[in-house]
Amino acid sequence: MDLNTIEAVVPTADPADWRPGDAWLAGGTVLFSYGSTTLRRLLDLTRAGWPAIQADGGGIELAATCTIAELYALPERPGLPAGWTALELVRQCCDSFVASFKIWNASTVGGNICTALPAGPMTSLCAALDGVATVLEPGGGRRQVPVAGLVVGEARTSLAPGELLRSIHLPAAALASRVAFRRLSLSNLGRSGVLLIGRLPDDGGLVLTVTAATRRPVQLRFAAAAGCAGPSGPDAARLRQALDAAIPAELYHDDIHGHPQWRRDMTYRLAEEIRAELLGNAAGRTTERA
Repeated sequence: MDLNTIEAVVPTADPADWRPGDAWLAGGTVLFSYGSTTLRRLLDLTRAGWPAIQADGGGIELAATCTIAELYALPERPGLPAGWTALELVRQCCDSFVASFKIWNASTVGGNICTALPAGPMTSLCAALDGVATVLEPGGGRRQVPVAGLVVGEARTSLAPGELLRSIHLPAAALASRVAFRRLSLSNLGRSGVLLIGRLPDDGGLVLTVTAATRRPVQLRFAAAAGCAGPSGPDAARLRQALDAAIPAELYHDDIHGHPQWRRDMTYRLAEEIRAELLGNAAGRTTERA
């Protein structure tokens, strides 16, 4: 779609250059698809020169401008620790775009998160791995916010006007976790209606991240049982009670990709599958679609 209100395209990654009527441009796949009648300038990040992916012993830093294609290649990157088993989530979440190679080579990690769609798979990935976003402020400062708290509702983030998502850090401890992935959609190649990721942190217990079914990410953390030598966490009844408390009915998303009641029922079903798989209480099974 042509943005026929645009008067200038400014190559900059400096929030001090932002003014009302501006939009940050990275991949632009959503910006040009939805259009706008209020934008006057695009602040072009494509020449910022940020390294797409940086890895060291502390974890992985994803630039906001890292494309989905670049991220998909990450698990094959030479030199990554063999113990980062949670990297299996990368391709599962990339595949959840159900998009063409043209989109993968343009769409960015940061753009997907900032668009803040409930089904945004980069939000799912980064929130589940305790990703922390670095945000640049117009006044020259920077702040850090968990990705799970960056998206606050459908198409809504906690970013203030002019703020810029610079990068997301995925900590080594989360990358070394054992994980389980579940996704459901109403059709074989449909948008995610429910996407849950479970993770066993190194201190035991269980971390469960609910996305796509809800208007914003919901993360539940269960401590390990006292005196237990191996992974431990909630039983089925406690898990259900925790979901009841964490996700009120109005938080379930409602659109053509899934009715709220269906999303709720599938959230409970997939959460139990993940609990069973990771905690070994019953046989888990992989679900890709309904």
